[in-house]
Amino acid sequence: MSKNKLGNVRIYPAEVGTQSFGRLQVHCVTPNLAPVEGATVRISSPANPSVVIEELTTDVSGLTPEIELPAPPVDYSLEPSDVQPYSEYNIQAIQPDYTPVTISNIQIFADIFSTQDATMDKAVTADEPGPLYVIPPHTLWGDYPPKIAEPEINPAAETGEIVLRQVVIPEFVVVHDGPPTDSSAPNYYVRFRDYIKNVASSEIYATWPESTIQANILAILSFTLNRVFTEWYRNQGFNFTVTSSTAFDHKWMAGRNIYDNISLAVDSLFVNYLSRPGVKQPILTQYCDGNRVQCPNWMSQWGSKNLGDQGYDAISILRHFYGNSIFINTAPQVSGVPASWPGHNLDIGASNGNVRMIQEQLNAISNVYTLIPKVAVTGQYNEQTKEAVRVFQSIFNLPPNGIVDFPTWYRISGIYVAVTRMAE
Repeated sequence: MSKNKLGNVRIYPAEVGTQSFGRLQVHCVTPNLAPVEGATVRISSPANPSVVIEELTTDVSGLTPEIELPAPPVDYSLEPSDVQPYSEYNIQAIQPDYTPVTISNIQIFADIFSTQDATMDKAVTADEPGPLYVIPPHTLWGDYPPKIAEPEINPAAETGEIVLRQVVIPEFVVVHDGPPTDSSAPNYYVRFRDYIKNVASSEIYATWPESTIQANILAILSFTLNRVFTEWYRNQGFNFTVTSSTAFDHKWMAGRNIYDNISLAVDSLFVNYLSRPGVKQPILTQYCDGNRVQCPNWMSQWGSKNLGDQGYDAISILRHFYGNSIFINTAPQVSGVPASWPGHNLDIGASNGNVRMIQEQLNAISNVYTLIPKVAVTGQYNEQTKEAVRVFQSIFNLPPNGIVDFPTWYRISGIYVAVTRMAE
C-alpha cells in the first residue's frame, strides 16, 4: 500500500485503473458525541478477518484519515443485479480508556464517501468487552419481508389515536430492533436525523440520482413522522416509536455506516414531510422495491430510480406514485434545539442575536472539539466566526463554506446540545 497525492488516502497501486473504490472515514465518539482521540482502528475483510488491511489512528477530533477501499463497479448498483453491488469490511476500534467496538460488514459503494461512527463508552475494567455490530445485507440485496399494507391516513375519528396537536420533529425516536411483539428485541434511543440517515442508507443505493434519493428520504420522513404524530405503537401498549422490521416499518441497522450524500440530503430535508389537502397527519408513505415485490399505488424504489434517471425532480417522482394531490409540508417545531432556523443564512456582515447564539454554541463545542477556534461573542459575523464555522463543517462532513445555512445551523445545535449534556 502507499499514499496517493492526497496524502492521507491510501490506495492499492496494483489495481489502479481497473479497480473501483469507495471512501471511508471512521469517527470514534462517546455516546454524547465527544471525540475519542488516539483510538486505533483496524480494517479487515469479513472473508479473512484476522488479516489487517489498514491500521489508522484517530486525531484530536476522533477522526481517522479517509481511506479508499476496493468496491464493485458502480453499474451493479444502477440496475437490479445478481452481483452484490457493494463490498464489505470489518473495523475494530480500540483505545485503552474505552471499551473496544467491532463492526462487521460495513457496506462500501464505488465512488461514494461514507462515514462510520464507532461509539465508545468509558471502560470500567481493563478487559471489559465492547459491543459487536453485524450489519445485515442491504434491503435491495438481502431477503426481507415486504411491508404489510396499512391505510396511508390513520382513521383518527374512529380510533382516537391522534395524540399530538401538531407535527413536531422529535429529538429522538425509540427504535425496537425487531417485530413489534418480539419482547426480546432491544430498544435503541436514536437521534431523529441519525435514524432517517440510517434508514435511507439501508433502503436505497447512494449511487442513485439526487432527486431519487430526495424523494425516498421524503417518503421515509413522512412515514416516520406519521408514527410519531399518531403515537402508533404507544397506543398499542408498546414502549417504542418505530420498529426495524420491514414488514411493519423501515429497515434500521444498528451501527451501520452512513453515506455522505444521503447524510447531506437528510440534513437539508429533515423538517419536511408529505401531506394531502385537509389532512393534518403526515402521510404514511409506504413503498416496495419494485423488482422482487410489486406494490400498486405505492412508490417503487427501482421505479423512483428510473424516474430520476429521466430527470424527474423529487416531488414529481412522489406524485407519479402517490398522486398529484400530495405536497411537501414543513413541521413548525424541532424539539431539542435551542432555537429554530431563522430562515436565512448567516455570513459575513450579519449582526444579530442569532449570530451571538452561534458564537456561544461554537465556543462550547470547541471545549471538546479543540480544532475549532474560540471566537469573541460579539453578535457580529466576522472572519473569525466564519473560520470557526468552516472548521466545524470540515469535522462534521458539511461543505466547508463558512456559512451557517440550514443544515449547518441544526448540526451546530445538535452537537452543542449533546456536548453540553455531557458536561452536565
